[in-house]
Amino acid sequence: MSDTAITGREAVGKVIAVCRSKKKGTKKTVVSEGTLKEDFGMVDDAHADSNSHRQVSLLAMESIAKMQNLGLDVGHGDFAENITSEGIDLVSLPLGTRLRIGDDTILEVTQIGKECHTKCAIYKQVGQCIMPEEGVFARVIQGGVVKTGDAIRVPGSGE
Repeated sequence: MSDTAITGREAVGKVIAVCRSKKKGTKKTVVSEGTLKEDFGMVDDAHADSNSHRQVSLLAMESIAKMQNLGLDVGHGDFAENITSEGIDLVSLPLGTRLRIGDDTILEVTQIGKECHTKCAIYKQVGQCIMPEEGVFARVIQGGVVKTGDAIRVPGSGE
């Protein structure tokens, strides 16, 4: 299934893909790593903005798999997510939850889901999209380099 483990009170998942795009409203391209800048977002990504609480977007591979099970040929970055994760139930995290990615990066969950003002190509194709319900948005508390395979940790309240 996944490489998730619960160690004490810490949930652990991993980064499956890192993605970015130069323009808003487009699919993101998978890159080997991305630099997250404190209170800004992913360097060289169109959605990075110090004036936004949605600096970085995350989507679980488990959510993408739901769309794949409907017969869609979709994958990492197709929903414009910066980080594709596995093993963390992102949509169940309370707002304000901090995620530690790799050794240095810390994100804070600021929003779950979003209003979809213009229906994306996936919505038009199948009548639904997962980002409005299962996309997670965060601001960068502490920057660093994020790469495929990095651990994603959700520390327990005592840590």
